[in-house]
Amino acid sequence: MLKARLGIAPIAWWNDDLEELSDDVSLEECLRQASEAGFTGMETGRRFPMNMSELGPILKKYGMSVCGGWFSGLLLDGDIEEEKDRIREQMDFFIAANAPCIVYGETACSIQGDRTKPLAAKPKLSQEEMKAYGRKMTAFAEWCADEGMPLAYHHHMAAAIETEPELDLFLSRTGEAVKLLYDAGHMAMAGGDVIRVINHHHRRISHVHTKDVRMSVVNGLDRSKDSFLDAVVKGVFTVPGDGDLDFGRIVHRLASFGYQGWFVVEAEQDPKISPPFQMAQIGYKELLRVVDAAEYTVISG
Repeated sequence: MLKARLGIAPIAWWNDDLEELSDDVSLEECLRQASEAGFTGMETGRRFPMNMSELGPILKKYGMSVCGGWFSGLLLDGDIEEEKDRIREQMDFFIAANAPCIVYGETACSIQGDRTKPLAAKPKLSQEEMKAYGRKMTAFAEWCADEGMPLAYHHHMAAAIETEPELDLFLSRTGEAVKLLYDAGHMAMAGGDVIRVINHHHRRISHVHTKDVRMSVVNGLDRSKDSFLDAVVKGVFTVPGDGDLDFGRIVHRLASFGYQGWFVVEAEQDPKISPPFQMAQIGYKELLRVVDAAEYTVISG
């Protein structure tokens, strides 16, 4: 019997890349709304204290657990030992929180947070650069796993590993310790086949973001002019049940390969246009429907 846990990210309430897309709510109100919507896990964000002595009682109050969280990695052009020092505090916190993984996002050379850089200006790696990067990521991921906190690598728009071919090459150049965070929304926006990615890389998938997309917005982007954040402001992302991806098919395919673990709603939007609590309710209802149809048993965090 496959088991699923349902979580959400705070990015709908407060956007860490574009603070103007943030609701004026406290951490406790964010957790309360997520819990009332039905979720039992929350990824971390900028308003989270980085220690369980402070955060633990707040999580317990709302029946929530830490189900992951972003780390802005710089390994592409950085030093492994420096990255070990940079991740140490978050690693210790996540181990204490019994989190499933740290979400590794490569921000070196990324333009995801720069509104002056169009999507077409994303970094691109040569075969040799990818090979060298893969070696470093493998060594770093092996160290993190040995320390007790695995990484889940987030392919991401406007970053070095964005497209399906880039992800294919990256995973072929990395070892098994580099697990994959599968994000259907980012892959769809990058023009990839969301089912084919699961077929090819299911053995590496350890964490899932259920980000939906509005294809009318995707198709209307001018990638020579629009930045990643411009796309977000235009409403490119949304929650399952409010966009155009078939999450029933996506979740069923993950189930067919035996995926178990977290399904996390992560959809940055303008909270004035898409109220976070309402979006959380829509996302939870649809996610619960599709995991039930795929014969998962939903358990608490």
